[in-house]
Amino acid sequence: MKIIDAHAHIFPNKVAVKASQNIGKFYGIPMRFDGTANTLLELGRRSGIDQFLVQSVATVPEQVESINDFIAQMVSRHPDKFIGFATMHPDYPDIEAEVDRVISLGLKGIKLHPDFQQFCINSKNACRIYEVIEGRLPMLIHTGDYRYPYSKPAFMAEVMRKFTKLDAICAHLGGWSEWETAAAVLPGDRVWVDTSSSLYALEPRRVREIFDSFGVDHVLFGTDYPMWDPDDEMARMAKIELSDDERENIMHANAERLLALYEDKMN
Repeated sequence: MKIIDAHAHIFPNKVAVKASQNIGKFYGIPMRFDGTANTLLELGRRSGIDQFLVQSVATVPEQVESINDFIAQMVSRHPDKFIGFATMHPDYPDIEAEVDRVISLGLKGIKLHPDFQQFCINSKNACRIYEVIEGRLPMLIHTGDYRYPYSKPAFMAEVMRKFTKLDAICAHLGGWSEWETAAAVLPGDRVWVDTSSSLYALEPRRVREIFDSFGVDHVLFGTDYPMWDPDDEMARMAKIELSDDERENIMHANAERLLALYEDKMN
């Protein structure tokens, strides 16, 4: 079976270890790997993962262009392995121009992390991003963290009601550490979720219930590299009761279907 990991972070070699460690400190969870593209590719070979949706996060506006250049470069080097999502920051001065540029670079979506970037999902500047990308690019956005006010699932639900052409992958089953709230307020035709950084914390039966809340056809497999070992994440997935077709959809077909919605718009 083909496997697409729809949530992986990569960093330039010279900063990868430090960047990975900073993520670990933020969550209080030890990082398993160094955050480099080469290690991710090696893990893919070991674990049988065919493709990765790769991205990184600009914590300040000045990082946006260099990160997008880096992701585009990695995709260019490994076009059969990497699907690139660009970063954006609500305080970036010309969001529309940079979105045009990342589309020209061949990147397939936008990644945001309100808690790292310290903005509320439904803030005015963040809404400017959604206004520019809706109908043009899908978005992968971190949702949920009981410690911070920025990424609440209810805020994300408000955004999805306002921007009626926006497709959003709400990471971590819709709300890391706030899974119950996310499953109650977020489901909708344009809301997708990934499994990253969630399976370790939830019983397989509860995971299946959350899948059903969003619709199994709107769930994507993701590992959150460099945080977790792909083999462990796939072992956790194997414990969840799914039909063969449902498993096929989660492991690759749903991601392919979502990306295909935008192919004609970007060509």
